[in-house]
Amino acid sequence: MKNIITKATLMDEANMRRAIMRISHEIIEKNDGLDNVCLIGIQRRGVPMAKQIRDNLKSVEGIDVPIGILDITFYRDDLSKLNAHPVVNGTHIPFDINNKKIVLVDDVLYTGRTVRSAIDAIFDMGRPASIELAILIDRGHRELPFRADFIGKNVPTSKHELISVQFDEVDGQNQVLLCEEEN
Repeated sequence: MKNIITKATLMDEANMRRAIMRISHEIIEKNDGLDNVCLIGIQRRGVPMAKQIRDNLKSVEGIDVPIGILDITFYRDDLSKLNAHPVVNGTHIPFDINNKKIVLVDDVLYTGRTVRSAIDAIFDMGRPASIELAILIDRGHRELPFRADFIGKNVPTSKHELISVQFDEVDGQNQVLLCEEEN
């Protein structure tokens, strides 16, 4: 196993909070309010981000937007390359997605394969009116034709670099790190 070294801190807790608040305001603006808007966080780190967006929307608009949790493990196109016993965190979407404006939330947009898997999973549950994508970090290197509607920060990276987004409820702290495998 290779060592991972941190090259830089891209966002501290305050920067993450501001970026997520900006994304929250952009969701309200793009959708002319929050009528019919629902959030779905992709397991794992899209979930705490979706919860923060929901809390921001509630404090700004006074509306408690429905939130769901999506596990895409069995929709991945590389499932056979993963562990023989992949960890499944579970999907919990306690609302009907039909004709809803879904805001899909994840921490990092890279190749687009996670987004494709999430959209496949969502369409297996119903037919939303639309799907928008909210991402904290867009690092480029797309392999599939997806783009985010709401972006916290664009961070051009090399394919050898890694982005580590950390949320308090998963990792014990809030920060975004640029990392690299040590040779």
